[in-house]
Amino acid sequence: MSDSPEAPAIAPVSALMRRAKVRAATEHTTVGVVRTDPDGVVSIACACGMTLTNGPTWSLDEHIRLHRAEARFLALAAVAPDGIPRLVDWPLQS
Repeated sequence: MSDSPEAPAIAPVSALMRRAKVRAATEHTTVGVVRTDPDGVVSIACACGMTLTNGPTWSLDEHIRLHRAEARFLALAAVAPDGIPRLVDWPLQS
């Protein structure tokens, strides 16, 4: 038997947030094959309809990672509980 106090139970991730994360991952998968244009632009389509490309200072892989991270952020932020502290103002202003 331990003399230390019992650690608080960690609350599970809410089902709503879990579903939002899964939906973002599903809606933002790459589809098709990578295309390389004669001018060196490398691209692949996303299931959301956006074409992801490399650029003058970023790789296709970096664009894919950013796109997925933004999609995950937007999906989770949209279903996060009211009053939860945030790093950015929400909802986003257009």
